Amino acid sequence: MQEKCPIAWSDTYDGHWVAAGAAEVFELARSADKLSNDHDVKGERRGYKGITIPAPKPPPPVRGGFLEMDPPEQRHYRQALNPYLSPAAVSRWIPFVDEVVRACLDEKCESGAIDFVDDLANIVPAVLTLAMLGVPVNRWELYSEPTHAAVYTPPNSPEMARVREQQTACFSDLFQEMSVIREKPRPGMIDALLNAEINGGRPDDLELLGVLALVIGGGFDTTTALTAHALEWLSEHPGERERLSRERDTLLDSATEEFLRYFTPAPGDARTFSEDCEIAGTRFKEGERVWLSWAMANRDPSVFADPDRIDLERSGNRHHAFGLGIHRCIGSNVARTVFKRMLMQVLDRMPGYRCDPEGTVHYETIGVIQGMRHLPATFDPHPPLGPGLEETLGILQKACDEQRLAEPVTRRKAAAKITR
Repeated sequence: MQEKCPIAWSDTYDGHWVAAGAAEVFELARSADKLSNDHDVKGERRGYKGITIPAPKPPPPVRGGFLEMDPPEQRHYRQALNPYLSPAAVSRWIPFVDEVVRACLDEKCESGAIDFVDDLANIVPAVLTLAMLGVPVNRWELYSEPTHAAVYTPPNSPEMARVREQQTACFSDLFQEMSVIREKPRPGMIDALLNAEINGGRPDDLELLGVLALVIGGGFDTTTALTAHALEWLSEHPGERERLSRERDTLLDSATEEFLRYFTPAPGDARTFSEDCEIAGTRFKEGERVWLSWAMANRDPSVFADPDRIDLERSGNRHHAFGLGIHRCIGSNVARTVFKRMLMQVLDRMPGYRCDPEGTVHYETIGVIQGMRHLPATFDPHPPLGPGLEETLGILQKACDEQRLAEPVTRRKAAAKITR
């Protein structure tokens, strides 16, 4: 496709365009004046269907946060959350993240066996995201399981009914937290959203739930997927694993970008053309849909030499893994930081780990996230470095409350101080 037809028409799902070339994806993604992310769930505007192809069935009751909005409201939401997600804001959380990672590994270190998904990569992003939202961190399981299951469970699966029940419990708790924080404010992104002015007013609670669902989904499953795939690949390439550990000061940043490029946890998004136009040499009509494939663009040989090979020191790696333009992933700083902190502790404490291909379970379908359900591994047992996860979560919650860690960086610039 990249060589012969970088923008192609597909008759599937009522017909839509597919953009696979890096240059074409780039130009389309940066044409927000002609492409819409809007999801008109109530049929009040032009009937556009948001960022999902095929459109979800049954239709959702609310938009998928500001990723399914156009400016100016999309911009207002991002402005409200930027002070919590900028590089400086995220770096304050590193001591917190390190303690969660340490506790997760301590839970398994004496056994010599771990599931890198269930026992690490599912937990750390969930705990951090809840802390940043202002939700008690010991509720991570209530939020984590339905968030992942909603992604990996095929829509026609008999398991979906159970997943919907879990989602209902999760959102009921989130709605309750919104009510509590509204009455008795505490720091975090929920408080910021409750007080945000969007289009000159306050959004209703259902709209805010959609925004919070986007923050949670983006904070949980993408980082989990990236971490699992990187750990699996490093197990399959032990020489590269040893090299990365040994040369981390010079390789860690480029390796992170290469894993993002190669595995692209969120493979693509849809848009709707909001007017007749010509972009990247192709004519489009208003109302037509297009799938922007970040994953395919990231394997374009005209941009990336030897694109189907992981090169840990690849330079000039202008990948599209976080999207492009005004809708670029707002949580990219969180994802990079959490990934690196998990990876480094695994390499330090489990340097010779071996993943079990027989027990590894990749997502059955890749519609929203390219992820894994299980990644079991073995390693040389060793003693723990501190308390287990439950006790650590209590320590971290106390730090959040006393130090007001979830305040925006405009009010709190100091890093977290974690005392066991």
